[in-house]
Amino acid sequence: MLHTLRCPHCLSEHIEEYSFYETKNNGTRKLYRCSECQQVFAETKGTFLEGLKKPLSLIINVLKSRSEGMGFNAVCRVFQISKNTLLDWEQRLAGLQGPLLVYTLLHNFLSQLIEGDEVYTKIEKNRPQEESEGWTVVLMDRASRFIWSLQCGKKDRDLFLSAIQTVMDIIARTGDVTLITDGERRYSLLLFEICQELFRSGQPGRPRKVLRRGVRVRLKNKGSQSHRRGRKRPKYETPCSEHPETPQNVLNSEIHANHVEAFNASLRRRNAAYRRKTNTYAKKKTGLQRTLDLFWVVHNFIRKHFTTQQVPAVALGLLKEGLSWGQILRIQMHLTPSI
Repeated sequence: MLHTLRCPHCLSEHIEEYSFYETKNNGTRKLYRCSECQQVFAETKGTFLEGLKKPLSLIINVLKSRSEGMGFNAVCRVFQISKNTLLDWEQRLAGLQGPLLVYTLLHNFLSQLIEGDEVYTKIEKNRPQEESEGWTVVLMDRASRFIWSLQCGKKDRDLFLSAIQTVMDIIARTGDVTLITDGERRYSLLLFEICQELFRSGQPGRPRKVLRRGVRVRLKNKGSQSHRRGRKRPKYETPCSEHPETPQNVLNSEIHANHVEAFNASLRRRNAAYRRKTNTYAKKKTGLQRTLDLFWVVHNFIRKHFTTQQVPAVALGLLKEGLSWGQILRIQMHLTPSI
């Protein structure tokens, strides 16, 4: 379980309450002793809260404000905290993204229909979009609204490859994956490059390369094709050769990225770094990625989705109920991947 308390020294679950201690702002906290290695440790050891003395209520309110779109400097002014303090808290919460993704990928799934899209924001200073690191690739499961990937950088091969590596991890946990994108062909090209196999039909000639069985890619070409010379692209396209045994059960009406585009609109409202025509943009790529990792944690594990009225992690089958802010901040970060 995500909240099983373990010994941070030997990872044993055989622990017992040992004592307690008083804190200045957060009341009484417990000390535990491990029955295996006899080490004594505090309940906050290895969690977001380790070493923090500020009131828990203040920390939660600050992080809530950031996750609802309040700017970095504005939060510091309103709550009268230093920039270094806020940066430290954000880095701690963003640090949960990796362990929670690993925890997610320990589960198996019946199927995944993933929508892929990109969203742009200014970063550092004005420069051509093709040179900017302000591009973000978003991969979202349509049914649960769980965000699989939220990576920023230059809109180049490396950025798309990072997203496709996540798709490969998902493919390893289910035999039925459909990837749907709007116009951008690099998703399908890279997926085919690293997720292909040879299909031997028994006929003379070389076996042809196809996607693995159970993997589908669909692409919706945006806009009118009337301006194009020569061969026109169809509105709905299967850009890669697929395994003959893969069911072709994707309707044209299902080939769209409407849900991930709605998420992008929410991202602009709730992440100050993505708000247009303001000076709250990130000054560095690392800062932008930090806000994305924080947003990933809140969106997937805490906040109910407006449409489904479920926390995405619950809808995906990871949890029975969404996590509270207090529960998130008490997760033992370095132990999560071994759960």
